[in-house]
Amino acid sequence: MATSAQVRRRALSPVSQARLALWAFVVVNVVIVEVLFFTAGTGKNDILTVAKFFGLHAALLLMFQLLLVARLPWLDRRIGMDRLTVWHRWVGFTMFWTVLTHATLVVLGYATLDNASMGKTFLALAGVTASLLGMLAAAIVVLTAVVSIRYVRRKLRYEVWHGLHLLLWLALGLAFVHQLLETTTFRSSTFAMIYWWVLWLFAFGSLVTGRIVMPVWRNAHHQFRVAAVVPEAHNVVSVHVTGRHLDRLPARAGQFCVWRFPGHRSFWLANPFSLSAAPDGRSLRLTAKAVGSGSAGLRQLPVGTRVFMEGPYGAFTAQHRTRHGMLLIAGGVGITPIRALLEEDPTGNVVVLYRVRDESEAVLLREIQQLVAVRRGRLHLLTGRTSQGARPFEPDSLRFLVPDITERDVYICGPPVMTAAVEDSLRKLGVPNGQVHAEKFSLA
Repeated sequence: MATSAQVRRRALSPVSQARLALWAFVVVNVVIVEVLFFTAGTGKNDILTVAKFFGLHAALLLMFQLLLVARLPWLDRRIGMDRLTVWHRWVGFTMFWTVLTHATLVVLGYATLDNASMGKTFLALAGVTASLLGMLAAAIVVLTAVVSIRYVRRKLRYEVWHGLHLLLWLALGLAFVHQLLETTTFRSSTFAMIYWWVLWLFAFGSLVTGRIVMPVWRNAHHQFRVAAVVPEAHNVVSVHVTGRHLDRLPARAGQFCVWRFPGHRSFWLANPFSLSAAPDGRSLRLTAKAVGSGSAGLRQLPVGTRVFMEGPYGAFTAQHRTRHGMLLIAGGVGITPIRALLEEDPTGNVVVLYRVRDESEAVLLREIQQLVAVRRGRLHLLTGRTSQGARPFEPDSLRFLVPDITERDVYICGPPVMTAAVEDSLRKLGVPNGQVHAEKFSLA
């Protein structure tokens, strides 16, 4: 008879379940769109027929985009916002080229049909309500794609980039009305009308629910407030947040929240910070290093300040464990979710690798030492500068520190360069991908 552990290993992992659900969503809807395209009739000429093909798929890509950024808990806790954001980025650029191709073919198709120049045709189409709405939606998509190019993105503050991205809400409405007025496919049959209405309502409803309804309800219900502000070092501070009914908040160790302190800073300004202690149903704790104006100002937060919190988010939790043993790897202030995970884990089969330049920069070190000691685990404080030859995350170094590394789940949180180096070494050591869990806090 199979043991419960063997049954769990046979079952699909949480991330596999979510990926399967997303792939099923994509495949089913692509098939439906293809059927609608081939049964709804052709355009006024071959070019406009191809333009319709790209237009239908652009609408489908837009709705898939909304689903990826809706921050639905079921998806977020299984896949993680970092991976969803990466997928959102690539789907976004695919949508950009699809929309651009659709718009170009529409103008070219009507120019061919009317035997007119593309410039004259473009101006004529701009005078038609349905076409004008589509043009405005396309322009917003192009603008969003441009500001998401890595070079441009690095030049913009997150708040500016985020504000421009919010224009996609407007593009969503414009695209919907554009498609509603362009009736060739939307109203080609009763099934087509029901299908498009259901799909649009599902996509828009998911976005509104995940990004507006749930955060507003959660903050009204829990009434988060600052309970204490505790300096941990000259440039590190912990903020304790309390509220009502926190035992009902679905937060887990390893997750992060997007925090706003509207009584202290502009509501528009927000920061993602991990929970630096396992949720206990009474309070939440975040610990931040002063690396910007937002995190530096936390030290001056008055007790009692109202807090607006979005989340909790992230798949960096014990839900994804596949092995009894656990290796926790942290770099710098990346120790915060690692510390929370360590507190939640009841077993003693744990190893912690904490990378800092020198011991004075080891945030929450005393707490880590106490937690490791209680669990009879092992802590390795890895100090020194990489430029001076300290390379603790080389494959041989990791194998020396953790001989049974291939039999453990590995959780990594730290600077991107460190995370990439650790992941590369783990691949060389033969650690299965399903046992490697990394938190990258990708909001943009």
